[in-house]
Amino acid sequence: MTTQTKKSIFNRPEKPYVHPYFGGVVLGVVLFLAFFLTGNGLGSSGATSRIDALIVDAVSPSHVDNNPYLLKMAGGDKNPLDDWIVPLFFGALLGGFASGAFNGRLKLVTTKGPNISNRTRWLMAFLGGVLFLYGARMARGCTSGQALSGGATLSAGSWVVMFAIFGGAYGVAYFVRKLWN
Repeated sequence: MTTQTKKSIFNRPEKPYVHPYFGGVVLGVVLFLAFFLTGNGLGSSGATSRIDALIVDAVSPSHVDNNPYLLKMAGGDKNPLDDWIVPLFFGALLGGFASGAFNGRLKLVTTKGPNISNRTRWLMAFLGGVLFLYGARMARGCTSGQALSGGATLSAGSWVVMFAIFGGAYGVAYFVRKLWN
């Protein structure tokens, strides 16, 4: 794997990542506190659906009124952004950027193998993200919502979804492996 190295946007030296086990413990504590303090777990794909509902409601309110999925989030005087998951989504996004800036990892880098162009790598990443988000909405949650929150509550459906996600990733990896070698 090759990486194009560039300086951090804020010219900070890059700090090492935390140990994965320590990070897992911290994530577990954060998940426990989320359940304890708010009654909700962690997740983010629901926020993208709400942002989509906001856009559709602004462009075509009649479509929202005729779509049961969107009508649960928007329509009439409902504000689709009035839900706990929206600030969680933007907080995670801003927290990731702040962490990258603080630890010297906020930089524009395309990580890829030698047999793929930057453009193809970005296209594959975009298509993978779109497919994963679509699947997350069909599964009623992303890996955060399903694996962390659903798995922590021992939801059988969450475990099935996670095995399907990992199985699907292994199945697709065979076909895209040459992009990384």
